[in-house]
Amino acid sequence: MQTRNSLYAPFVLALAGLFACTPDRQDEEDTTPPDPQADTAAADEQVTEVVEAWFEDNLELNPLNATFIGDHRFDDRLANDIGPEYLQKFRALEEKYLAEIRQIDPADLEGQQLLSREIFERDRMDAIESFQYPGELIPINQFFSMPNLFAMLGSGTSVQPFKTVEDYENFLGRADGFVVWMKQARTNMREGMKQGIVQPRVVMEKTLPQLAAHAVENPEDSIFYRPIAEMPDTFSDEDRQRLTETYAAAIENQIVPAYRMMHDFIRDEYLPAARDTVGLSDLPNGREWYAYLVETTTTTDLTPAEIHQIGLDEVARIHGEMRKVMEQVGFEGDLPAFFEFLDTDDQFYFDDKEALLSGYRSLRDDVETKTLEIFNAMPKADFEIRPVEPFREQSAAGGSYMAATPDGSRPGVFYVNTYDMSARPKWAMESLYLHEAVPGHHFQISIQRELEELPRFRRFGGYTAYSEGWGLYAESLGKEIGVYEDPYQYFGALAAELFRSIRLVVDTGLHAKGWTREQVLDYMYENTAINEARAVSETERYIAIPGQALAYKIGELKIAELRQRAEEELGEDFDVKEFHAQVLGTGALPLDVLEAKINRWINSEQRVADAGVPLG
Repeated sequence: MQTRNSLYAPFVLALAGLFACTPDRQDEEDTTPPDPQADTAAADEQVTEVVEAWFEDNLELNPLNATFIGDHRFDDRLANDIGPEYLQKFRALEEKYLAEIRQIDPADLEGQQLLSREIFERDRMDAIESFQYPGELIPINQFFSMPNLFAMLGSGTSVQPFKTVEDYENFLGRADGFVVWMKQARTNMREGMKQGIVQPRVVMEKTLPQLAAHAVENPEDSIFYRPIAEMPDTFSDEDRQRLTETYAAAIENQIVPAYRMMHDFIRDEYLPAARDTVGLSDLPNGREWYAYLVETTTTTDLTPAEIHQIGLDEVARIHGEMRKVMEQVGFEGDLPAFFEFLDTDDQFYFDDKEALLSGYRSLRDDVETKTLEIFNAMPKADFEIRPVEPFREQSAAGGSYMAATPDGSRPGVFYVNTYDMSARPKWAMESLYLHEAVPGHHFQISIQRELEELPRFRRFGGYTAYSEGWGLYAESLGKEIGVYEDPYQYFGALAAELFRSIRLVVDTGLHAKGWTREQVLDYMYENTAINEARAVSETERYIAIPGQALAYKIGELKIAELRQRAEEELGEDFDVKEFHAQVLGTGALPLDVLEAKINRWINSEQRVADAGVPLG
């Protein structure tokens, strides 16, 4: 990587100018008073230079990140991001820019630039600390994995473009990188076997059908052949024939063998060495590893024990709210009986997948109109509603979101899981829509990416506790905007909130308290309405990605706490639209940084009100 010198240029030029302009007056003291505004302007420029240079270098090092944000300069590359050479470069990059940002005195900054410096330094420190924990030795699981992501890219329905001949050729280059990555993953997993750093067996068993789905005999049966089947009519006959032959050869000789190799390796070598335990704390240095994940995921100083208790308290509170709904609908029986009723009665389920998708699409206009009652505007970006692809639907969440590009060339996608219709109740639909689409993830992420005044690392970065906390907070707004008019839909929102609270209990239970998979399942069955398929999928998700599930409820609780504080301190001067603008208007933030920002806003609004100036 080329070393960037522009950060230090102002200092070099200043010194050169001083000695060039005053060669005969070195004995005279300069009595010119310092100019604070000049210091601030220089520091602002330095922050911009550092964070933009880091972002550019990071895109080159992580070409998939570039593709996801609509930057297509590196679409022909897939980094071997679990290889030793890459990891060495990555660490050097983070250490370099940490040192550079620390050269800038925060006392010379204010506003957004001060915030950017604080966040950037924090991010680099977290990234450097992550090298203590060898995640590269367990690179594949059933929930997040390169094999699944690569199939999404190659299908032609995700972020990888297939519009031009160059686009098609680019993906062939990325396929070369995928083969390298898969071989590196096998090498790393073998090293993990030697060190006793391996995945739980129950997790890896679920990867086998995912990998087997791509080990087809005929290239035309592969999901990677779909771009060829849907090739643009504008391509010349020569290009069509050449690309068809090249893709068929790549599928047959590179892509399918890579999937088959990984499938057979996991089946024959890795599974016999996989562990029966399921908690991260069972790995070497696992307790410290989990504590790191808890801290960085929640962006708080809460301990696993504290989070576990918060979860227990929230479960009890939400159960009380659910009993009120039971009374409202006239159900006779206890809460477990009501769970059973909701889980099994045919009235709460669609007969087919298309009906489920249509049900979600029918929510769109009404929800967007009602959202504008408490928000200033909708984002410019559009989104689509699609089913989760068959090859990953068995292990995927009930819903997920893939962000749109800022230029509008690719809409966002709200993925709906249509696998096992008995696990997709109607009463869960409105809350899931609010979470994934509007005013949840699509709304928040699109607004963030449309904040062109922010540096790119903030426009395109994020914090799980903020984003998932916002998604759950968005669910809580349903009654306020008039969405949960059906009491069963409101119960569905409570059930979703309950599930996020249960996650606090079971994630910390698994990874800090030694709970087994069976203990987690039993706790779920006892405390919420859930069928076996979803309970198993969710439990194995928490096993596969420790700590991630904590973000939802911890983030939502903080946003709700900040809103309550603003309402109490501002009284009749509280403006919910302005509160939401404050939470969303600077992009995703660590929760402690968000709290400090909202506190400053509250104080500012109080000063304005005390001065007798009308708000709003």
